[in-house]
Amino acid sequence: MITFLARAIQRNRMIIASRGVLLALQLVTCHDAASQALPANQPTPMDQQREIALALSSCPTTIADKAGVYVLEPSGYAKVRESQNGFIAIVQHSVPGAQEPQCMDAEGTRVILPRILKVAEWRAQGKSPDEIRRLVGEAFAKGVFQPPSRVGIDYMLSTENVVPDDHGVIAPFPPHVMFYAPFLTNADIGSAGQAGGGPAFVAAQGTPYALIIVPIPTETQPSTSHHHQ
Repeated sequence: MITFLARAIQRNRMIIASRGVLLALQLVTCHDAASQALPANQPTPMDQQREIALALSSCPTTIADKAGVYVLEPSGYAKVRESQNGFIAIVQHSVPGAQEPQCMDAEGTRVILPRILKVAEWRAQGKSPDEIRRLVGEAFAKGVFQPPSRVGIDYMLSTENVVPDDHGVIAPFPPHVMFYAPFLTNADIGSAGQAGGGPAFVAAQGTPYALIIVPIPTETQPSTSHHHQ
């Protein structure tokens, strides 16, 4: 009788152990599948509340409370709050690893936001950076994407800006404001560019999405370049 009970207990232990191994394998398989589902050039997901707070940190306090907000999901950006003042807050990732909280006005929402949203969608579909650049160029050529039609402003007042320079090097950049300046160059505004140390410079100069960058004076400013795509 004792031998029979011992064998039964041992058999139950083996069944439980095998089920545990099977469950562990299923968890590993699900984790691997999730990892494979995320394209290599997709930014790392962020806690949603953290992303909302980061996006709104780019806005002036007089604008933040009523600004609309977008957050990044696996398939692209999703709107989580409607705008009540024409401004939209979003954390752009012009390249994976970059972190660009910004708060754009109605004109930026009309012509710049669609490009940011579409680029994120293409990236989520696994398209390469070269493919995305080609698609953006084609969209501008066809009039799907348009440059701003008037002067406007895009605030980047967050202290957590991490942006790529003209060489693709990602580094912190101080709070600043950006003014839409399609096709403008540094020469047009008499600037030697960021490296020249002047009060303003043009990012993405000569393109439909060129921007005049004006850093906000602070006690300590990181010395780096700034480039938006």
